[in-house]
Amino acid sequence: VESVTTLDTIFKGFSGGKSEISSKDFIKLNKDSGLIDKTYTTTDIDLIFSKVKSKTSKVLTYDQFLHSLEEIAKKKKTDVETIKQKIISSGGPHFSGTKTDYVKFHDDKSLYTGVYAKGGPTNVDVGKGGAISDISQTCDRSSADARGLKK
Repeated sequence: VESVTTLDTIFKGFSGGKSEISSKDFIKLNKDSGLIDKTYTTTDIDLIFSKVKSKTSKVLTYDQFLHSLEEIAKKKKTDVETIKQKIISSGGPHFSGTKTDYVKFHDDKSLYTGVYAKGGPTNVDVGKGGAISDISQTCDRSSADARGLKK
């Protein structure tokens, strides 16, 4: 089964499956599709978004999105089909998380020193002929005077 990528599936990919897209997601769509250049910036994207959306709305519907493509084409001085093809060829949203750098003394456990390498004391030590099973074996409960001295 081939996955057919259409403008509608790309729109739904950026909107999280909803029927409308926010300004943030509209900007991401433009960036991921490679539409941004010196003549078409994120400021232009915001202006087109504000121009195309309903006055009281904060999102674009799919029909408004299609109208925004005409505005983008006008701004970039190209035809709408070229813009559509660029968006479709992008394949949807691109997610890239932060990759951590290799840190020698943190990631290489053979370089650990001290307690980290050898291990420290445990609460299951051998004492009084066997493993310590409760706190009464770790504390000295013998009688003492008022000053804490042993009798």
